Amino acid sequence: MSIKDDINMVKEELNSEEKFFEKAVITERFVKKYKNVMIGSVVAIVVLVSGNIIYDAKKQATIEEANSVLATLNNNPTDGASAKLLKSLSPSLYDVWLYSQAVTNKYVNKLNELKNSKDPIINDLVSYELAKDSKDVKALDEYALRENAIYKDLALVQSAVILMNQNKIDEAHQELEQIGVASPLNGIVQALSHYGVK
Repeated sequence: MSIKDDINMVKEELNSEEKFFEKAVITERFVKKYKNVMIGSVVAIVVLVSGNIIYDAKKQATIEEANSVLATLNNNPTDGASAKLLKSLSPSLYDVWLYSQAVTNKYVNKLNELKNSKDPIINDLVSYELAKDSKDVKALDEYALRENAIYKDLALVQSAVILMNQNKIDEAHQELEQIGVASPLNGIVQALSHYGVK
């Protein structure tokens, strides 16, 4: 009985070794067949990761350089070379700087330059500033009708004040009625609404 058990045990060992070698041969064939694909995949992953790291580093360096140039411009706003460099590094940041200079120094011509800014927020702010500076009810109303106008309620209040100064009280009240109750300017609207009441 023990010899029979030994023979069965040897058979099982041979079967397991045979299966092991069979799997090894299958694995070797698979590796040989797809070796180039696997190497290519590893190389592609390394290239993608490296490219992403380089791109992020370059982007961060550009941001830091743009911030440095902006600091230089804040100290010396007449530095034309720094202004050109900022415009090439970050057009949106350049538009923000130009907008701040135009508003601070009342440069209408610079505001007009920014009318077609690609930055939607700058474009909106410039439109508001130009409408406000014109003191024209029509320009303020056109601004207030824009979708997602940032200073919509303020433009309507300013329009109403201009109309009140022209003794067009009913038209001014119509402007004020367009401002919602939830507006932060509601207190001003309520005070102005009582102006000219007979």
